Amino acid sequence: MAYEKRMFESPDGRVLEVATVGDPSHPTVFFHHGTPGSASLVRTIEEIATKGDLFLVTMSRAGYGASSRQQGRNVAAAVPDTRTVLDALGLDRYAVVGWSGGGPHALACAALDARCIAAWSIAGVAPFTADFDWTDGMGPENIEEMELAVKGGPEYEAHMEMIGTALGDANADNVIDLFGGLLSDPDKETLAPLAARELFADSLRQGFVNGWSGFFDDDRAMMSDWGFEPGAITIPVAVWFGDNDLMVPPTHAAWLLRTIKTSSGHHYPGEGHLSIMANHFDELAADIKKAVA
Repeated sequence: MAYEKRMFESPDGRVLEVATVGDPSHPTVFFHHGTPGSASLVRTIEEIATKGDLFLVTMSRAGYGASSRQQGRNVAAAVPDTRTVLDALGLDRYAVVGWSGGGPHALACAALDARCIAAWSIAGVAPFTADFDWTDGMGPENIEEMELAVKGGPEYEAHMEMIGTALGDANADNVIDLFGGLLSDPDKETLAPLAARELFADSLRQGFVNGWSGFFDDDRAMMSDWGFEPGAITIPVAVWFGDNDLMVPPTHAAWLLRTIKTSSGHHYPGEGHLSIMANHFDELAADIKKAVA
């Protein structure tokens, strides 16, 4: 399956790092990577393109990889960049998939872009201001990060720089250890094959190739007003979640399902944050293919 990287320019002069997988004559799926991450992560889900006869498109969000920073961006800011990429590729109607921190950005497309016809939030987070304990059930590293993020200031920025430096040096040998208490047993099993660790580590290294600002800006965007109301979404939204997710506990999915009237829940009790997609490519590809047919 052909994997291609290229660079495009946004209307405001920023550079956008873009990757595609598959045949551009097939229906389009735009993939929003997690937090942190980069466009290279699309290689870990290329089976979706193969199994569903789909064309996968993704970009490194502003500040990640080779994409220019957009300081102060909110979640909704990803929508104009998504449209810019699709226009540059000559594409129109699309489905959107967001994993983890990419979930809110997929929901932004669902809420704000008329060309988006269906959305998937896979292990995706709810707004930080939602009416539940946002960090309850998360691993210790996430709890520490969010406690510092609420305070802000030099200590938080130093923490983000430390994480960025470590993940920027990720490799197949250390990537599991780098995530510490954030990986459940199903997630560790997903990363057991050497090839899986190599691809995942490569996407992390690429995300931090020009520093940690993308990670920092993602955090701030997630904790601020998203720039749209999830409850205003009118297209179908599939919310996938697992009970062994130590990064985004199922309480987030419960909030999204309560709030988005067009949503449907897809509960995978045994799955974690990484395994939920890796173990269900067939189902995801079939569902997307049906939506874009």
